[in-house]
Amino acid sequence: MEIEGKIILDIPMVEGVSKAGNSWRKKEWVLETFGQYPKKVMFNVFGDRVSTLNFQLGHSYAVSVDIESREFNGRWYTDVRAYAARELTEGQGPAMPSDGSMGAAPAVSAYPPYGTPAGGIGGMSQGGFGTQQTASFAPQGNDSDDLPF
Repeated sequence: MEIEGKIILDIPMVEGVSKAGNSWRKKEWVLETFGQYPKKVMFNVFGDRVSTLNFQLGHSYAVSVDIESREFNGRWYTDVRAYAARELTEGQGPAMPSDGSMGAAPAVSAYPPYGTPAGGIGGMSQGGFGTQQTASFAPQGNDSDDLPF
């Protein structure tokens, strides 16, 4: 998963030693996403990646993250762990239309609109797995009424 935004908080590094005697370190940052309703996301970098992934306060990044939840003593904890990042330049941020809308592409549904016969619009399948010819549900013959049944 990739999250784009600006680094708004740099949290100090935490270091320690595990029960097995291995040293570890973790660094955390808070990123504010772009868009009409920005969200704040805290993510971390763990282990050797702390020295390779270095984020600058106030800079914009596209951060690739893994999200994982785990249970401990009846409570659930979620980690957002970064494994790669690229800095966004001034003109490389998200494309925002001038009207202030989010600018997202319209969603494409694998199902035909409500009220459309199962064969799709015009007898063609609307699924995302290629189009195939299906039988049309248009009335056959010379019926005097316009009801399909």
